[in-house]
Amino acid sequence: MAIALALLLTPAAAVARPADLPAQEPVSVPVYGYEVVRVWPHDRTAFTQGLAWHEGDLLESTGRYPSTVRRVRLEDGAVLDRRVLDIEWFGEGLTEIDGRIFTLTWQNGRGFIWDAADLGPRGDFTYNGEGWGLTDDGRRLILSDGTPALRFLDAETQAETGRVPVTLDGRPLGQINELEWVDGEVFANIWRSDVIVRIDPATGRVTGVIDLTGLLPDRRGMDPGDDVLNGIAWDPENRRLFVTGKNWPSLFEIRLTGPL
Repeated sequence: MAIALALLLTPAAAVARPADLPAQEPVSVPVYGYEVVRVWPHDRTAFTQGLAWHEGDLLESTGRYPSTVRRVRLEDGAVLDRRVLDIEWFGEGLTEIDGRIFTLTWQNGRGFIWDAADLGPRGDFTYNGEGWGLTDDGRRLILSDGTPALRFLDAETQAETGRVPVTLDGRPLGQINELEWVDGEVFANIWRSDVIVRIDPATGRVTGVIDLTGLLPDRRGMDPGDDVLNGIAWDPENRRLFVTGKNWPSLFEIRLTGPL
């Protein structure tokens, strides 16, 4: 069913719409809704930038100053372990491969590698441009930088090996933020929106849109420009999808419905 893109995006998310896309032009890709399976606690002081599932716990990176990398218990949101970044680093996306956690920084072009067992430092790496979201396909890191592109980095050397343009109905889609690998697709938050898009990593084409409007109904006292949907984690063994936001008091386990 074709639904106007403008109806899926909150007013603050207008930046996510390609500039030349008429407000009422329909998108042809499938649009999915959601059901809340369960609501879990989340640290409302966590400015969530990256989220991942690892061995029964959540891994989370937070931004602002100071930024952190954390291991979090799902059941009560307790922070089991934490590493604080030096004050000059603004933390961004996170992913884990073979016991190594990779994290980004926003404007410093520096990434860090941590031991998944104890969050001990294991190295760092550099990349060009900004760092926003990060995920992996098991052998490559997949990075977003806010532009309409996904970049691929070798997991061993962290050298860029390629990139694909991200398009929705053939038009560039920017503001791509936190990323998660889900069954061969990249799920991506679109900054300042209640929308997650599903991206084919081979082509960059958006294959579906997930409308999470109303997921956190009570946003009193929250900053509409900053405290936005951001954070996607996939538990492949139990096939559970978790989403949260920056400074949100809850983490939601959801099930997709539709397409509409």
